[in-house]
Amino acid sequence: MPRRWVLIRDPDGTFPTQARLSTDPAVAAEQILAWFVPRWQRAGTFEETRRHRGVQTPRQWSDLAIGRTTPALLGLFSLVTRLAHPSMAAAGGVRQAAWYPKSLPTVADALAVVRRQLWQHTLACTSDHAADMQELPRSVIERLTAALCSAA
Repeated sequence: MPRRWVLIRDPDGTFPTQARLSTDPAVAAEQILAWFVPRWQRAGTFEETRRHRGVQTPRQWSDLAIGRTTPALLGLFSLVTRLAHPSMAAAGGVRQAAWYPKSLPTVADALAVVRRQLWQHTLACTSDHAADMQELPRSVIERLTAALCSAA
């Protein structure tokens, strides 16, 4: 079978040399690279879903289970991203961990933002004043909620 190989080299030597191929020898090298870039992004997405979302775990070895859960997990990830993005963009920063700096938000950050949005109504709830109850300042309640959202 005829093939067209494209060799990719980093002039600085930072990245290893890679080869890409096409089974159509008439395809231009630029087109082979153009096909590779979106494919690599999708492959990265699927790798992240396997590593961090539980896709293809032992619970999902059957084709039916994979067919049910994979779209649901990817849909849930998309929904969390969609719900978290406006709040994270408006905040203008990423919650920092004490042990390493982050320049971009993580999935855990997005989940914490969405949890906070879903739990926000509980901050506004009021209850009867009973003799054994003590009121907490709103700042304390908000800090506790933020901690719970990040820990969950």
